Amino acid sequence: MSDTSLAEADDASCIERSRREPEAFAEVFRRHAPDIKRYAVRRLGGDAAEDVVAETFMAAFRQRDRYDLARPNARPWLYGIATNLMRRHVRTEVQQWRLLERTGTDPVTAPFTDRSDERISAEATRRNLAGALAALPKGHRDALLLVVWGGLSYPEVAQALGVRVGTVRSRVNRARKKLRAELGGINPMAIVSEEPVHE
Repeated sequence: MSDTSLAEADDASCIERSRREPEAFAEVFRRHAPDIKRYAVRRLGGDAAEDVVAETFMAAFRQRDRYDLARPNARPWLYGIATNLMRRHVRTEVQQWRLLERTGTDPVTAPFTDRSDERISAEATRRNLAGALAALPKGHRDALLLVVWGGLSYPEVAQALGVRVGTVRSRVNRARKKLRAELGGINPMAIVSEEPVHE
């Protein structure tokens, strides 16, 4: 398989090839590292995110022989590895949310924002949201943020977390209800799903 056809192959084909030619795994990294990094930065901040991304792809590379080749898309697998690795950084994540709650400064959006009145109002709402996210049970927060920031479908989140789709639906639904209550009826999805970093 040439480099051109590798770029056009699905993830499973790249992973299968990497079992014989380890350098082929670089294509999986090229495809998914930016999204995994963005997700990790949103949850943990820059320093811890760099570690999580590196650890995610090292773990994926080591586990590539066990990857289910019937799954053409490796995104859920990679997000699952990253989410599991983030569990070691739970305190860092909660500290990030508490910092945002106290200061209103989001470590991802701060370098890209101006200080308009509308922005200041949105920051106040996000501060409340940050506190509510920090208070969510870990499983609920993981499910919600994999859907909203990871862009995964419910079945993909179920695969990433190793739970049933019904469990994902329940966790996301409970997280949304709790966040809506904490925000005084404001739709939390409109705030959580804001994408400050443009591709």
